[in-house]
Amino acid sequence: MAELPPKPEGIVLAHFIVSDDVERSRRFYTEVLGGRVAFAGEVTYVALANSWIIINVGGGPTDDKPTVILETPRDPDRVSSFLNIRVRDIEAVYAEWSARGAHFLTPPKQHQYEKRCYIRDPDGHLIEVGQTTDPDGDWSPARWPASTPAEEYE
Repeated sequence: MAELPPKPEGIVLAHFIVSDDVERSRRFYTEVLGGRVAFAGEVTYVALANSWIIINVGGGPTDDKPTVILETPRDPDRVSSFLNIRVRDIEAVYAEWSARGAHFLTPPKQHQYEKRCYIRDPDGHLIEVGQTTDPDGDWSPARWPASTPAEEYE
């Protein structure tokens, strides 16, 4: 099991996904994307870079969300939210994750200030993988500390 990050000073941002098969999703986020299991069980936490992916089964309303039903995407081509992963070298990540079984919608495409491509997790959740190509951009690899391994941002 991976250690949890240090206690936050303010907030911690994690991405919660609903899965039809928590174990299958855990394998995707660890074996394909390179995350580490922080907590395994019916609800599973995967440490990925500087955040967590929380994987849980769907379910009906609860007392604190009385009209909300959690479910996997009904139509993977209609999306209102997605995970965004920024990497230092998108071509290397594309090759590595493809070799591990990721199915990208397209190869990385150059846009005005970034290269990006998309994959889906086993339940159809969309994930953007991008690399800033703007030399002055906040996410520019040139602005990342030289001593920080790229893996920390993947």
